Amino acid sequence: MDMVLQKTRVAFQGEPGAFSEAAAFQLLGDSITTVPRATFDAAFAAIKDAAADALLVPVENSLAGSVVRVFDLLMESSLQIVAETILPIEHHLIGCPGASLADIRAVASHPMALAQCERLFTDHPSWKRVPAEDTAGSVREVLARQDKSVAAIAGQRAADHYRGVILAKSVQDNAENFTRFVLLVPESQAATQSVPNAHKMSIAMRLAHRPGALLASLEPFARHQVNLLKIESRPIHGRPWEYQFFLDVESDRPGHLEKALTEVRTATVELRVLGRYPAAKTN
Repeated sequence: MDMVLQKTRVAFQGEPGAFSEAAAFQLLGDSITTVPRATFDAAFAAIKDAAADALLVPVENSLAGSVVRVFDLLMESSLQIVAETILPIEHHLIGCPGASLADIRAVASHPMALAQCERLFTDHPSWKRVPAEDTAGSVREVLARQDKSVAAIAGQRAADHYRGVILAKSVQDNAENFTRFVLLVPESQAATQSVPNAHKMSIAMRLAHRPGALLASLEPFARHQVNLLKIESRPIHGRPWEYQFFLDVESDRPGHLEKALTEVRTATVELRVLGRYPAAKTN
């Protein structure tokens, strides 16, 4: 990605070895410097704090759906999406050196990771589940304690980073487990970038309370042959029972997309383009 050749510090939520860090390297290459942040709020503040030049965050998982906190923070910021990547999520059971499956009594990980490995716990009903802040952090804790009776569920990068031993590979229930991540940069930087094949666009829009408002906002995309990839509603904070719609659309004909957007703006109370970028492919 040319846009980050001179902007190499990329913030992410989690600890070193997290899936988000793996996604950053997958998208941008090994020359970047990753900046771990404990929470999504702290990750979004990293650019403003001059601790990072870009931010990589998950927006949806193929099994669990959207990461709602990221969408809320995106709307509170002026950051723009300039790229995306899709990371296959492969969970491993990771323990201390010298540990075996027979030693395990408890397994720690992020609640989502624990929930995505139900078969593992069905096969070992005596194992206790221990929720943790994130997958990589659970590995760090297990290795720091050197307790062979406790394991963690995380990815290969976490096992390598903390020098854990993989006791069981690919313990996730569903092999079709992918997380989509987006790269965010300041609006001023995004405006100066010329990205080839930027055929995908993410949009946020608010509608008036009147019959047919949603239909009127979507119809221009169909008329101008713009592919609607995704639509999702989120409550607007402070305004009960009012909703914001998030859309992903795609068109390889910029003129058609611009015409559709012009018409959609007249049918909505507010429309914000969150970014235009090349569509990622599942690896």
